[in-house]
Amino acid sequence: MPEPKLFQPIAIGDKTVSNRIVIAPMCQYSATDGQMTDWHLIHLGGLALSGAGILTIEATGVLPEGRITYGDVGLYDDATEAAMARVLKGIRAWSNMPIAIQLGHAGRKASTEKPWLGGQQIAPDAPNGWQTVAPSALPMHAGENPPVALDAAGLSRVREGFVDAARRALRLGLDAIQIHAAHGYLLHEFLSPLSNRRDDEYGGSLENRLRFPLEIFDAIKAVVPAGYPVSVRVSGTDWIEGGWDIQDTIAFARALEARGCAAIHISSGGIDATARIPVAPGYQVPLARAVKQAVRMPVIAVGLITSPEQAEAIVANGDADMIALARTALYDPRWPWHAAAALGARAQAAPQYMFSAPRSAPGLFSKG
Repeated sequence: MPEPKLFQPIAIGDKTVSNRIVIAPMCQYSATDGQMTDWHLIHLGGLALSGAGILTIEATGVLPEGRITYGDVGLYDDATEAAMARVLKGIRAWSNMPIAIQLGHAGRKASTEKPWLGGQQIAPDAPNGWQTVAPSALPMHAGENPPVALDAAGLSRVREGFVDAARRALRLGLDAIQIHAAHGYLLHEFLSPLSNRRDDEYGGSLENRLRFPLEIFDAIKAVVPAGYPVSVRVSGTDWIEGGWDIQDTIAFARALEARGCAAIHISSGGIDATARIPVAPGYQVPLARAVKQAVRMPVIAVGLITSPEQAEAIVANGDADMIALARTALYDPRWPWHAAAALGARAQAAPQYMFSAPRSAPGLFSKG
């Protein structure tokens, strides 16, 4: 039997990963002053033993005010870098899984409470709050403190924040960088006409709205080695008439590919809470398929992908090159093992776990 497509290697930039399963970035809201804690060692360490092809660190703020909440991870000073180094040292002692990091800025969706404490915006003058920034002074929700529209100095500060974080990621030995341009956060706010009402070179036309996210991409590419994987996560659509849509996404993807983007990760939504999203199994896969038909770089699909057969069909049919798991991986951290068993493939496992393979799949594991 041929190896299932899901478990065949794939090249991302100059890195080759052992299978097509990505552990997507998942915010944990468990940092202190932007610094990773033991929670991240436990959380990421467990996922690094899952048998997936690559693990992605959660959305990491490139500036303190770029964090979604006061509990978010950052990579913007020596203290946040040292805390991440400690966590990575613990993981790498026991796992050789490639590790990527998602770098982002929350824009107008920053300065909020942790989700399990309500998730509401925290006022700038309240404990754990700060003034948000965005392309335009439009709040995410009515009644919220509006963001300050970024001026030239503010744009430069954000751009340099991404570059500094990328340099720190290289020092930490991370295997890839993903730029977060999805889910209504700052770079998505520049892309979408629903949140970008600027009348300068960064607003109005599609070309102008692409400009700042592309500047961020170019700035990061300029400081990483040739071939080092830099990818982008984007919302394929806002799910709102007159908003960012799949044709805009294709234009963005082509511009990124021309600049050497290593892969593009297609999610959706997040710019407006009134969007009516048709949530169902694999509901974002058609967006990934449309982008894949337009570019040659690897395309990653995500969103309610839960069964091995579903995941295999997505990559085997050419809808996407890889699939990403988020909540599915939290619920079942050994999902890649179970997928390999179901599809007749082999999965990587630490030697301490080799003897856990079920009798029905005696050849399941290879040493990870």
